[in-house]
Amino acid sequence: MTTAPTFQFVESDVRPKDVRLATWICFFAWTFAVYDFVLFGNLLPVLAADLGWSAAQSTGINTWVTAGTALVAFGIGPIVDRIGRRKGILIAVVGAAVASLLTATVGWVVGLAAGLGLVFLVLVRSLAGLGYAEQSINAAYLNEMFAHNSDPAKARRRGLIYSLVQSGWPVGSVLAAGSVYLLFPIGGWALCFAVAAIPAVFIVLAGRWLKESPQFAHRHQIDKMIKDGRMEEAQQLGEKYGIDVSEKASPLVSVFRGESLRSTLTIGGAFLLNWLGVLAFAILGTSLLTAPDGKNVEFDNALLVLIISNATAFAGYLFHGWLGDRIGRRNAIGIGWILCAVSFFTMLQAPNGNFPLIIGLYSAGLFFLIGPFSALLFFTGESFPVHTRATGSSIINASGQVGAIVGGLLITATLAAGAGWINATLWWGVLPILASGLLIFAARNVNPGKVRKD
Repeated sequence: MTTAPTFQFVESDVRPKDVRLATWICFFAWTFAVYDFVLFGNLLPVLAADLGWSAAQSTGINTWVTAGTALVAFGIGPIVDRIGRRKGILIAVVGAAVASLLTATVGWVVGLAAGLGLVFLVLVRSLAGLGYAEQSINAAYLNEMFAHNSDPAKARRRGLIYSLVQSGWPVGSVLAAGSVYLLFPIGGWALCFAVAAIPAVFIVLAGRWLKESPQFAHRHQIDKMIKDGRMEEAQQLGEKYGIDVSEKASPLVSVFRGESLRSTLTIGGAFLLNWLGVLAFAILGTSLLTAPDGKNVEFDNALLVLIISNATAFAGYLFHGWLGDRIGRRNAIGIGWILCAVSFFTMLQAPNGNFPLIIGLYSAGLFFLIGPFSALLFFTGESFPVHTRATGSSIINASGQVGAIVGGLLITATLAAGAGWINATLWWGVLPILASGLLIFAARNVNPGKVRKD
């Protein structure tokens, strides 16, 4: 005779409209996180000149900020796996907004003490790493919300839908450039950063309607039962929802054990390597294009390239999101990055002065470099169980900043040795991108037609 369970568990009330709302809020949260992130990069030269910092100081600040961003992006994952995705999104949004407001006060702090201003800016911009971490939190959250969506048609388009959220990067980049154009003549860089904090108010208000993901709610309930000594009840719920009740280790330990270890090493390693290429061709792309020992493109034309590249990146996001739904996200990522390496290698070999050829190959390279990230973040969420999903995603996300630091040091050393931009980006851009495309195939493949419930 079987005994009925002594507990009651309220089923999730998440409905399709809640999933749609979550998707839009995540899009705007990521867009304005990118807005602040890119704004700092755009305004750092002006900020440094205004405050009397040398080029060496400016470069050093950027390196320390990148390291701080990596630490913050890494640290938020275990927290989100404990407090929930909804709270994690709101913390990331508020953190990015606070960082923007505090950045606007750097001039005042420097007025008190120049050295204090440098330290203050590094700490503040490290806090902005919460905004950068937004994409890993979104990936974990929407993975779980999309899994709950009962619409079969939308379930088959999960990757494409998520790619629209991830496209907040080029949208945020364009908004950042536009805000500088409109606001800088009025109030300088301080006004630009102050205004960047305003959208967070509306996102936090909208966040009141966000619902926690059913998968996290189930896992949280099970963990509470285990803590209270109600092991039998926890096991019954675990069996019902396909959750491994035996996993008692912390999320930070669990990502380096069992099935998760493979995902952490392969996806994290590929992400790190690829970010060397992102630094070389996306972040330092203007320097490569305009340098006499690079492609020697006129500055005005280089700006045109950047505008075209943002449009290209947007199209790349959508394409790779769509492709991942059909051939698997791992395969879409690997093929994209290999084609990216081929495109940039060909561009570097193209004769200087052939602007149409250079811009065509550069745009193709960015299409296959940036576009796969829409599939990558969602693939990361699919590669970890709910217990470690945010932690695993945050570690992989933070590894990108580590790659940016390593790439910056290697490119700087190569240029200092007199090798020039062509050789520097070939060795520390093209080859790491190719390696990342090959390494991702070592990750466990995930059937895009199946939804992970654990």
